[in-house]
Amino acid sequence: MSFPGHIIVSAGVDRFWLDSWMGDDDLSAPMSPAFLSALEERLRLHSDSLDALLLGAPLPGDPPGELTLFEDATHRRVVRALHRRSEVLVWAYGKSVLTIGRGLTGRWEAGVEVAEEDRNRGIGRFLALAARHLVPEDRPVWAQVSPGNASSLRAFLAAGYLPVGAEVLLTPFGI
Repeated sequence: MSFPGHIIVSAGVDRFWLDSWMGDDDLSAPMSPAFLSALEERLRLHSDSLDALLLGAPLPGDPPGELTLFEDATHRRVVRALHRRSEVLVWAYGKSVLTIGRGLTGRWEAGVEVAEEDRNRGIGRFLALAARHLVPEDRPVWAQVSPGNASSLRAFLAAGYLPVGAEVLLTPFGI
């Protein structure tokens, strides 16, 4: 994870190995392809994409639209959430899906998938905003968005999320 002026590497590597990559206190080094490749090889894990890390404050009341509970555990967004999160809750708006679950360090995380037929209608923004109303325990909600997914990034920013850093998760191959 990287934040302004800070890097967190939470992995089973020794400090000497990690320090050998830091060089002249280059805070971008742990997010570089060379470091991530070396870390993947050392841990025998696979890195996900480098994501922008966004944070949304909780909002009171119900979301401004009708959502239904979603129970299709085979939907690809749900499968992805179940592999990476616990206590996963899922809602649908049409064929589009919102997941909220506990991720890294127990934080509440949201994931959105907008169905092809729902695109360019503000549904992504609506689902991102809905997550801020639906997150349990009146807690903030985190979202990881690939910077290359400009539509998703715009939707979360328009829903009031703030960029706070970046992260790369390493997982076993095939997950």
